[in-house]
Amino acid sequence: MRKILFLDVDGTLIDYEQKLPASARQAVIDARKNGHLVYICTGCSRAEIDSKHWDFELDGMIGGDGAYVEDHGEVVMHKHLTVDQVRHVIDWCNSRGIFFREECNSGMYICDGYEEGSLQARIQYMKGKGAEVPEGFRPPLPSHMIAGADLIRDDVNKFSFVLNSYQDHLDSIKEFPDLKPGTWGGVGEAALYGDLGVKNINKAEAIQVLLKHLNADAEDCIAFGDAKVDIPMFECCGYSVAMGNGGPECKAAADYITDDINEDGLANAFRHLGLID
Repeated sequence: MRKILFLDVDGTLIDYEQKLPASARQAVIDARKNGHLVYICTGCSRAEIDSKHWDFELDGMIGGDGAYVEDHGEVVMHKHLTVDQVRHVIDWCNSRGIFFREECNSGMYICDGYEEGSLQARIQYMKGKGAEVPEGFRPPLPSHMIAGADLIRDDVNKFSFVLNSYQDHLDSIKEFPDLKPGTWGGVGEAALYGDLGVKNINKAEAIQVLLKHLNADAEDCIAFGDAKVDIPMFECCGYSVAMGNGGPECKAAADYITDDINEDGLANAFRHLGLID
């Protein structure tokens, strides 16, 4: 029976150094050859996924933590912030000296000073995920991050901003009751970044939109993830798999725990479930 597979990206399909294990690549290719549908389900926007230049096909994607749904090139749903909301977030960040980026399908637009202002957060993110970071290393910004553009836009899926302290996130909750606040990037319950996105959406709701479009049943879906943010995705699918490198809450919510991403975890899970030989 055909299954519909939903894959988180960072920590599930690719490792925390942005490397795609050869076994994961082949597992996706083989699963699709066997008739299964494979969608990524991620906080990333379309531009960030496009920048990875993977040499294999997917059936579509859910991006922006549920703001964007695409099936075989067709945009099924796209929710984004209003221009007034964008202006409000920019003014608030600027008033507090917060460095931010706008995550859009066309690119990731960064404020003045973002490269330097986000440097320590980017280094700590890499270290927290187990990457080797040599002394003095300055991770470059990826090519899809664009400086100098007009930041008053009508296509912003969400904002991510560097936390000066956790209080920034707490204050954002009060400041933006019309948006969905969150944090990400740290180890355990720590946080490096705050984010602000479209209210009342998540990965689970986006999956339901896609399933209605496909006329498919949630019982035929399998979710794969590594983080707390993936739990709603687990809860709306018939079966769920946590990566061996996943967090404790993610593992506790999953039906099955596979190996670490760099120990062929995704491919081993596909074999365990009979999706590939």
